[in-house]
Amino acid sequence: MDTRRASESGLILIDRARRRLGWNKSGEAWCQAAYTSRSTLNRFWSRQPIRQDAFVAICSAVGVSWEQVVATAAEAPTPDLAPPGPAGRQDWGEAPDIPLFCGRHPELATLEQWAGRDRCRLILISGMGGMGKTALAIKSAQQLTCQTTIPIFDQMIWRSLRNGPPLDRLLTELIQILAEQQAADLATSLSGKLARLLDDLRRYRCLLILDNAEAILQSRDRQGSYRPGYEGYEQLFQAIGDTDHSSCLYLTSREKPKGLAALEGDTLPVRCLQLSGLPETAVQTLFKAKGTFTGTETAWSRIGQRYGGNPLALKIAASAVKDLFEGNLNHFLAFLAEHAFIFDDIRDLLAQQFSRLPPLEQTLMYWLAISREPITLATLQAKLLIPVAPSELLKALAALQNRSLIEKKRDRYTQQPVIMEFVSAVLIEQVCTELESGQIALLKSHALIEARAKDYVRETQSRFILQRVVDGLTVRLGSLRQLEAKIQAVLTQLRTTRDRNAAKPHFCSQEIGYACGNLINLLSQMQADLNGYDFSGMPVFEANLQGINLHQVNFSRAELGRAVFTETLGNVLSAAFSPDGQLLATCDTDCQIRLWQVQTGQLRLICRGHSNWVRSVAFSPDGQTLVSGGADQTVRCWEVATGRCLSLGRGHRGEVYAVAFSPQGHQLASSSGDGTLRLWNRDSGQCGRIFSGHSSWVRSVVFSPDGRTLASGSDDQTLKLWDCQTGHCLQTLTGHGSWVRSVAFSPEGQTLASGSGDRTLKLWDYQTGRCLKTYSGHSDGVYSIAFSRDGAQLVSGSGDHTAKLWDRATGQCLKTLSGHCNQINAVALSPDGQTLACVSLDQTVKLWDAQSGNCFKTWQSHTDWAFPVAIAPAAQLSAAAHLESADNLLITGSSDRSIRLWNIETGKNFSTLQGHTDQVFSLSVSAASQRLASGGTDRTVRLWSLSSGQCLRTLQGHRDWVRTVALSSDGSFLVSGSDDQTIRFWDVNTGQCLKTLNDGGQVYSIALSRDATTLASGSTDPTVRLWDVETGCCIKTFVGHTNRVFSVALSPDGQTLASGSTDCTIRLWNTATGQCLRTLAGHENWVFSVAISPNGKRLASAAHDQTMRVWNLTTGECLHVCRGHTHLVSFVRFSSSGKRIASGSQDQTARLWDAETGHCLQVFRANRLYEGMNITGAQGLTQAQRDTLAALGAVDYQL
Repeated sequence: MDTRRASESGLILIDRARRRLGWNKSGEAWCQAAYTSRSTLNRFWSRQPIRQDAFVAICSAVGVSWEQVVATAAEAPTPDLAPPGPAGRQDWGEAPDIPLFCGRHPELATLEQWAGRDRCRLILISGMGGMGKTALAIKSAQQLTCQTTIPIFDQMIWRSLRNGPPLDRLLTELIQILAEQQAADLATSLSGKLARLLDDLRRYRCLLILDNAEAILQSRDRQGSYRPGYEGYEQLFQAIGDTDHSSCLYLTSREKPKGLAALEGDTLPVRCLQLSGLPETAVQTLFKAKGTFTGTETAWSRIGQRYGGNPLALKIAASAVKDLFEGNLNHFLAFLAEHAFIFDDIRDLLAQQFSRLPPLEQTLMYWLAISREPITLATLQAKLLIPVAPSELLKALAALQNRSLIEKKRDRYTQQPVIMEFVSAVLIEQVCTELESGQIALLKSHALIEARAKDYVRETQSRFILQRVVDGLTVRLGSLRQLEAKIQAVLTQLRTTRDRNAAKPHFCSQEIGYACGNLINLLSQMQADLNGYDFSGMPVFEANLQGINLHQVNFSRAELGRAVFTETLGNVLSAAFSPDGQLLATCDTDCQIRLWQVQTGQLRLICRGHSNWVRSVAFSPDGQTLVSGGADQTVRCWEVATGRCLSLGRGHRGEVYAVAFSPQGHQLASSSGDGTLRLWNRDSGQCGRIFSGHSSWVRSVVFSPDGRTLASGSDDQTLKLWDCQTGHCLQTLTGHGSWVRSVAFSPEGQTLASGSGDRTLKLWDYQTGRCLKTYSGHSDGVYSIAFSRDGAQLVSGSGDHTAKLWDRATGQCLKTLSGHCNQINAVALSPDGQTLACVSLDQTVKLWDAQSGNCFKTWQSHTDWAFPVAIAPAAQLSAAAHLESADNLLITGSSDRSIRLWNIETGKNFSTLQGHTDQVFSLSVSAASQRLASGGTDRTVRLWSLSSGQCLRTLQGHRDWVRTVALSSDGSFLVSGSDDQTIRFWDVNTGQCLKTLNDGGQVYSIALSRDATTLASGSTDPTVRLWDVETGCCIKTFVGHTNRVFSVALSPDGQTLASGSTDCTIRLWNTATGQCLRTLAGHENWVFSVAISPNGKRLASAAHDQTMRVWNLTTGECLHVCRGHTHLVSFVRFSSSGKRIASGSQDQTARLWDAETGHCLQVFRANRLYEGMNITGAQGLTQAQRDTLAALGAVDYQL
């Protein structure tokens, strides 16, 4: 065997090359690149002789010619291995042929080192079935005994233990081979034969290979004990490992035989080589031996990962790809994305191993397959219903590792993909059998999905486990109806168990376990109607109840702490992590602040007190206090522990858009729609300083890390830097082409970042004000930005529904996070930089893994706000709706994407129109054409037939929310207004956009005159405009409101225009002169909607103060204040007769009022998600969760 050793000067060259690559002297990267072992690399550095091929590979890996490194022949020492004896026989027995061997060069080198130079006596080669243990042993034996120069061993014997040969017979056979068939003097006793074998192993240098040792081991025993009658093998292995001799035993096994662990060690003569998967290069070699394959580098990598580098699995997969997918890896992977693909040969191997496992180990295997990703010991232990001592758990996990059925990655345990799929298949089959027979066990002990798991894990569980159980049972039972009947029968059994153990609730929880949650999840997956189901008094573990109708479901006395319910978030506007990262605070248009436990996802408490939208939240540096700013123009401080309001700051004359704590925590800063910033004392709530200078709303404020400077961003397209002590403006930074919604300081304080409506982020030099870099990539405005803790990355949230992670130095977008279906209002990074929170107008809060980009938690809301309302003549609907007179049809649009048609006489919802993919903001009815128009946050306008309920046409073209629609009285054309600052005219018959008008702001409301010649619009700029419909020209602009104009209405004669604004007033205008005739004051909060009666005598208004008012249009007198709604009132409309007024509210109701008396005639409420759900005496819920469930319709009869 040719060997080489390095010279002193050669090592200097190698060391320089190593340093350039950043490799350690014996690092894993070098070992992999050179296909060598760490011990061989260490001998290279020690200038000891190593094989020539290993020497060349080590030098080539760092780009140095081996000739420059090798020592001269005169310098080379002779190997200190004693020469082996004369060549003897090689008995390969039934050893299989290995036509293809690849990717095991490091393992071969390790075996050569251990068996040759280290003179190991016993080497266990372990690994799961199909991993290539036999092939490696054979290849190593060929290498060690068939060298053309000096083989290390002069005898080689290969035997398989697959058929369990008795030890006596095996010893006899081995001795005879070594003694060249001289059996005359063989001992008759087992101990005598063992002694003889050891003598022969001393006399010869023999490589003995015993393959498939798991066959002699006891199944279902975690200690690797031997099967009855095979206990003598333990004595054989111990003797070979413990006794001095010249030979080596290779033992291959899926499990570690009992007794070897005490003998093995890194420097001892007994060692264990555990095989892992093949590297990617070997995967390609293995595949290409089967034929020609096509695929991207990513595809090759994914194939290897999919099968854990298992050679047997890969060989079978290669055949399948070639035969079924014409060698196309990408097509094969696409198929795997939707289908489990376990091959029969692998299944047989795994089935043999799995059947050998004791109950605890099978339980752990099931849980690891369900978990779908590496989990810690503590997490695994928490899943077990019956407590298991940590020591026992560790023993079981160690046994599974020894069997090569699981892997440990740092402190987490998991399975190779092929094993995971196999165990999942076994689980699914067993669950199907249990439900079919009605005798359940696994359904009690294991959760099929984990409601509290990371989103992507739960979705995978639903797809690959839950749905396959449904599919399997549907085939077995014949229909979903039969399956539901089986589930109901099992539930009856569980209720019997509950009643029998009523006095032992803890035992009941263990006895029923996960069964109830599993059955609910199965029913949900089947889309079964759960109305009226009874789960009272039972544990409802891991039930995912988000978005499910649970009308009249009985959860009284149930254990609900491990179930997940829908939330009642409004449009979420801001978020902040606590300094320790344990809590997340969010605020929304529901006027509330919510505190969430990040780890568990549980809603901890709700802070109430703001009377309008809560725009911003921030934690104090000590995490004890939370500050919020709201559209009610106040700044509030809250105690985090209790949710109690500590102080209230008043003074702003506009909405408070942003708040921030100083780094020292003594001061607060706020920015407002009044164009100012303010500094506040944290404890007293007193304003200490006002900063003026911006010419528009100030959307963002942040302190510099040293607390001396404030930075602000405004709708005037600038950033400003302010001296906190003097209040002076230090610099004004210009460069953005639209509003600036967010600013952030880098951690070191030298750089400022900003996000703008011009779709860019910019970096600015704090000292000079110079723009350092512009980041482009978003397709809509950037609403929020944040730096990572180390300042190396930026994260941004946008109106294009995505968040992006950016490399600060290069400006490169590293990752785009997609999943929200509406504008992202705010992003926040956890203090450790591992978690990103995004909050959105889609009424969700999402947590993302900042490294992988996976969304692992979503708080999902369900709201049914009645935004727009309309009253329509019902003659054309009388047959379908059983309406007897005109004005008996109420139409409501909702935040749940639905449009509902109600019978005013009965209060019943008789039809629901579905089609919008987001909130419905506006409705308009044309009685003449029997058509309904709707607009919403999905940026579309839809045209419906009132008689059939069908969507006739979807009109697309707006680039932002459609806030308002108006149909001409004859139904021939339609007008829409949008946040994209345009007004569009549409032909209702063709869907063609006839013309587009550009407004000066987001268009919140439009109104057509009765003759359809004039159009009024209200917007955020904040003006009211009058347009000529024919020419599209702006006739007049009405100026007077001091804030956004939410609503406009024209009198029947077209001479008076009414407008309602967030300045809390209603203005009446003369359309001819533009003069403000009258200002109506009385509402205590934003005015959302105004309407004028058909006879032009009355005005109705709806506001955030939860009231609807009726006014005398001529005198301005308030005739009625209509109370009854419990949340903001967003919309009002008169009936065509003018006798009734309809209102829609965020309290999820619409109401009908008598226009003459102001009395409420009828309340219309769609069934809420949890309408009538009984949670009386339910356990495991926080008070905040109970409040949320009650808002969704749940009842608690103890209150």
